[in-house]
Amino acid sequence: MATNTALARSDTGYIQGPLKWAIAFTAALGAMLEVIDTSIVNVALTDIQATLGATVSEVGWVVTGYAIANVVLIPLSAWLGDFFGKKSYFVFSLIGFTLASMLCGFSANLQMLVVARILQGLCGGGLLAKAQSILFETFSPAEQGLAQAVFGVGVIAGPAIGPTLGGYLTDGLGWRWIFFVNLPVGIVAVAMALIFLQPDIKQPSSATTRSVSQQPVDWWGIVLLVVAVGSLQTLLEEGQKEDWWQSNFIITLTISSVVGLGLFIWRELRIKYPAVDLRVLRYRSLAAGSLYSGILGMGLYGALFVVPLFTQSVLGFSATQTGLLLAPGALSSAIVMVLLGKISGKVDPRLLIAIGAIGTSLVMFDLSGITSESGVDDLFWPLVWRGGVTVFMFLPLSLATLGNLPKQDIPAGSGFYNLTRQLGGSIGIAILTTLLMQREAFHRAILLSKLTIYDPVTTQRINVLTQGFQQHGADAATAYHQALDALQHSVALQAAILSYADIFRFVGMIFLVSLPLLFFLGKGGGTKPPIGH
Repeated sequence: MATNTALARSDTGYIQGPLKWAIAFTAALGAMLEVIDTSIVNVALTDIQATLGATVSEVGWVVTGYAIANVVLIPLSAWLGDFFGKKSYFVFSLIGFTLASMLCGFSANLQMLVVARILQGLCGGGLLAKAQSILFETFSPAEQGLAQAVFGVGVIAGPAIGPTLGGYLTDGLGWRWIFFVNLPVGIVAVAMALIFLQPDIKQPSSATTRSVSQQPVDWWGIVLLVVAVGSLQTLLEEGQKEDWWQSNFIITLTISSVVGLGLFIWRELRIKYPAVDLRVLRYRSLAAGSLYSGILGMGLYGALFVVPLFTQSVLGFSATQTGLLLAPGALSSAIVMVLLGKISGKVDPRLLIAIGAIGTSLVMFDLSGITSESGVDDLFWPLVWRGGVTVFMFLPLSLATLGNLPKQDIPAGSGFYNLTRQLGGSIGIAILTTLLMQREAFHRAILLSKLTIYDPVTTQRINVLTQGFQQHGADAATAYHQALDALQHSVALQAAILSYADIFRFVGMIFLVSLPLLFFLGKGGGTKPPIGH
């Protein structure tokens, strides 16, 4: 095996021949498992709640527990990969994720399911960043475009595939199968990782240089990271339910996240062997790219969060119908990802990102024209275009952010980059949820202020509705109250539509105002000097 490994690598250390594509598909499969499980459970929460006898707030921890564990592990993935070995840690994460999925499916009560989801999130956190890091270390800069396209297909399409697959499995076989479906895929991924991933190369230690496994473990850094990121993720997940800063619980989480983050940064920048190497942020492309990655997460996950809400709550779609509506957009992403991967190395990634940002903004502004009469035909093509133009941001951003880093800094950089995208998604969903509630209340108040008994149009509408209910057998008093209820429902529906239109415009504006960040990104494919050099 050692001979094959030596033959597989070029003088620059990159893998040669068909083996590199086997590694690419292995890494992409592991990442796709993690991304799909982020959203697949959402459509099954009602069934889980009924089966396990949980309240709405309790069953929410099936999602929250996974998200918290996920974001805590992502920044630690570089250190864990160095400590245990990249291949060993990736295989361990795959095995742990698969076993945790089985445990989720066999859960007899909510407590067992939440614990299993936390274990699943901990193992999944090691898959996403590690998979991207493996690709950057396997492929030469000239081949990174196609390699990252293979990786990006799963990451981009996963959030759309998850609800579709989850709806089918929940409706047809029961919610437990959204976890059991991971078993055959996980087993295949483990087998591929064992066969194709290259053995970890042990670096000889000297009197002055110690391997990571010989270095002291930064336990305080890990604890502070758990407190800071865990508190922040919980704050974002639970803030809307707890009415934000009206709750002592949310205030405590805010203080904990701010203090924990401050102490974590202070410690990691002072000690010799940090658990998370924040010093990689000295590279301007990584710092700017990670910030933009957070904005991309807000737009990517935020839009995919708002569209299903609109179709199910306003248009009355089922989970399966919503999934089918989103599926063509996922297919569009996959096609554009592969095509873009072939030319991404020949075009300045900042130009492609700008095209993607402007294109996504235009799609969001188009969606803001929704009405109560909107249907599949009005949403289909905008969502297909959204799936395609989003890729223009995702793939080039990865190359512009991480392609400039020295090879030894890619694992740490990849962990931080993926963390900001995940947190960006959580922040985006929290902001959009709150904004949606506020705008709905705002529009409802304005609409109701125009409905008075002194308004002849309102009076005429009530009379028409009353007569209609009377024709269906209701007495005058009952028909009048039914007319008022119908009018209230009409106002609530219109307020909801206007608030969703505001949200789509808000997401569109986010991408437009973020364009100046592109000037701080690199072109990818070559190492740029750190900030200050």
